[in-house]
Amino acid sequence: MTRDAVTFRRATGDDAEAIAAVIAEVVSGPSPVGFDRALPAEEVRVWIVRLGESGLLLLAEEGGAVLGFGALDFDTQEPETASLGVWLLSGAQRRGVGTRLAEGLLAQARDGGFTRIVGRLPEDNEAALSFLSSIGGLVPIMNPDMRFELPL
Repeated sequence: MTRDAVTFRRATGDDAEAIAAVIAEVVSGPSPVGFDRALPAEEVRVWIVRLGESGLLLLAEEGGAVLGFGALDFDTQEPETASLGVWLLSGAQRRGVGTRLAEGLLAQARDGGFTRIVGRLPEDNEAALSFLSSIGGLVPIMNPDMRFELPL
């Protein structure tokens, strides 16, 4: 399918099962990041409600099937800071879907008044480092916490 066949939209509670399935695949992979375990759909629903209008879970779909999602989550300790994460099913990787999810989340962050975006990445994950650099991520060379920051 072409790049244009992928669509993006805000996740709702009805998408919790599909998001939970993406998380389950990610945590079973070689370099999971952001989740230490699979989440049941009910926890995903709670997450969506907690984000409200301040944050966002953005879905990527193709032909009605969820390919992955991205999250823009606010940091309650720093009101102007949000965390960003992108998770894709293995079949959706390296197709530009993650980049488009990140671009949508960054646009939402700007519109929402956030001034700083941070996140975590898996250790020794060259694909994640390549992805982050492609969207402008700043990853310190000495990075024991494996954190990144994106300019807005």
